[in-house]
Amino acid sequence: MPLEAGLAEAEALIGGAERVGVLTGAGISTDSGIPDFRGPQGVWTRDPGAAALFDYDTYMGDVDVRRRVWLMRRANPAWTAEPNAAHRALAELDRSGRLLGLVTQNIDGLHQAGGVAAERVIEVHGTVHETECTSCGRRTPTPEVLARLDEESDPHCTVCGGIQKTATVSFGQMLDPAVLEAAAATAAGADVFLAIGTSLTVHPAAGLCDVALEHGAPLIVVNAEPTPYDDLAAAVVRAPIADAVPSLVRAATGPA
Repeated sequence: MPLEAGLAEAEALIGGAERVGVLTGAGISTDSGIPDFRGPQGVWTRDPGAAALFDYDTYMGDVDVRRRVWLMRRANPAWTAEPNAAHRALAELDRSGRLLGLVTQNIDGLHQAGGVAAERVIEVHGTVHETECTSCGRRTPTPEVLARLDEESDPHCTVCGGIQKTATVSFGQMLDPAVLEAAAATAAGADVFLAIGTSLTVHPAAGLCDVALEHGAPLIVVNAEPTPYDDLAAAVVRAPIADAVPSLVRAATGPA
């Protein structure tokens, strides 16, 4: 299907929708300078061994891995990245009152920085902007922990001495049931469900598409590469995300 046809179909589906549910993945942030993981130039595509750094047990049991991860966190482009046109468009959708909820697999905080109300952002994989002690649960702004790296290569909790990690969900960690419940409610309550910049291969996030479909919401997929849900989608858009999302938002927020 031509790109224009896919976008036109998606615009027709979303036009006038009162409750739009959104799921975003790493692809929405690549135009902000944050690389994805599984795309052709993704972090794990270019360096498959890097995935081991995101394993919880490996992190907890190997001080050298923790030291490497902290240096990687300090160099994370999220600290200087700016929201792009797609983030800003979703903020406009929120301001229009039509955004039911925004479920994101991203940890970069760019949806909130772009203007989406924090209470409507559901971060299923957590956030890099806070660090949590694995012993006492104390949370600290991550920049405060990163500032200690020149003196402490593996900065422990200043209260109890426990191992700290960013408040992100690693492989081997349980997702927060309350967060998953909120995400499922967004998918179930949407008139239209929009999946943007996600490979739709990671569950349970990808399963939100099933929830939306089961409740009668048409699925729109906006992604550069094919996904397992393309055949179930009412429209598939391969146009650049920074172009496609503002166009879809205009269709949703314009006169019904």
